[in-house]
Amino acid sequence: MAIDISTFTFDERDEFNRKAIASKVITLLNSDVDVSPMVIDGGWGTGKSEFCHKLMNMMKVAESHHLIYVDAFQADHADEPLLTILSELLKVLPEGEERNSFTKKAIPAVRYGLKTLVKAGVGHLLRQDAADVVNDFDKEIQKAADKAIDSSVESLLKDHVKANESINSLQKALQDIAANKKIVLFVDELDRCRPNFSANMLEIIKHTFDVEGVQFVLITNTSQLKASINHCYGEAVDAQRYLDKFLKFTFSLPNQVKTNSYTNTNASIIHYQNLLRKSSITQDTWLDRDSALSLVSHLINISNISLREVETLVRHIQVYQMLSNNEGFKSNTIIGYKLLRLIGVILFCFKPKLAAEMVDRKSDAKELGKFLGGEQIVKFEGEHPYPEHYQVILVMLGQECFYSSKLFSPTEGENHDSWEGLISQYFKQSGYPPGKGERSKIVTDTIETLRLGAFY
Repeated sequence: MAIDISTFTFDERDEFNRKAIASKVITLLNSDVDVSPMVIDGGWGTGKSEFCHKLMNMMKVAESHHLIYVDAFQADHADEPLLTILSELLKVLPEGEERNSFTKKAIPAVRYGLKTLVKAGVGHLLRQDAADVVNDFDKEIQKAADKAIDSSVESLLKDHVKANESINSLQKALQDIAANKKIVLFVDELDRCRPNFSANMLEIIKHTFDVEGVQFVLITNTSQLKASINHCYGEAVDAQRYLDKFLKFTFSLPNQVKTNSYTNTNASIIHYQNLLRKSSITQDTWLDRDSALSLVSHLINISNISLREVETLVRHIQVYQMLSNNEGFKSNTIIGYKLLRLIGVILFCFKPKLAAEMVDRKSDAKELGKFLGGEQIVKFEGEHPYPEHYQVILVMLGQECFYSSKLFSPTEGENHDSWEGLISQYFKQSGYPPGKGERSKIVTDTIETLRLGAFY
């Protein structure tokens, strides 16, 4: 069953310490500083939507604003941002005279907006049809077209005047509502919309809703918005300068969480630990601590894995654990097996092409190293400091790859013996530790299990 994040509060859960950020947002929205439209910026899966709903629930307590949530992506198909915003605004107005009065003033503004779009579409169709008409009728068509153009220009001018009057009337109605109770509209998922819809939404917010007492908070990825702007207006347009005309204040949710006075921890690492500990399937696997946590933390940091991607990873771990009859990851699983199986899950989850190449015995050590964060074997002569877990994994697997295996193959002699001695420590409790050629099979067996193969 899907979780309804619209009911979330910071008091219920605030593992990323974002309540303080929400308090500062509220302070800015209540101040005399012109911060609207405000942007909560961030990439896919960084927790923006959840933060937005928690922020709104925090503001509801004061009952000082009309709070309106707009899922822009759901409204994208309608292709009419003005209608989308107004329909959501109507929902917060109480039944009666205020709603009826606002509706009467809003309808003309919407009508003339739609009417202009329809005329533009008809004009486009006429131009397309005219290109296919037989030449003998050109003159007659030109006469008709001239009359149609004259009539259309006159009609458009009248509509333009009426549209301006309607917009002014709408803005006055909004101002009257906001005078009693300010309005804050939260527009989410704008970065997922079609470029034209995103650009039109920004234009509507700027030119129609620039009203005292009406504020906008956009929850989006500004990098994607800039791509939408360039898609609509061409790469020659400076998308950042274009957005600067519309957006007043932008901030990003931090991906670091202060766990004590001296240490900051990546929010995705905390999320990974919390998810494992809350799940009955994974809470006894010990994947949230020691060597396994060190390996996953390294990958989260170098690959900038988002909160949502962490959820995907944990779900795949749960799937593997179920398919292996809870034998794949246990608290007492030998560390070497645990780490290699974990790498198998991670590759299946995030690098399916590389996972498939490993199963087919066509993997490239260079690509594996690129993913795990190592270019070649590190120098190790059997003394401290010992290599990191990911570096040991690279030596285990890299020298068994079909391509570029020499990048992670220890040299003969003392270096080779030191590495083999270290690797054997990862399987020291095993009666039959896997030798060279067998370690990658642990990974490929894990991948095949996730492919619903018959290894368990």
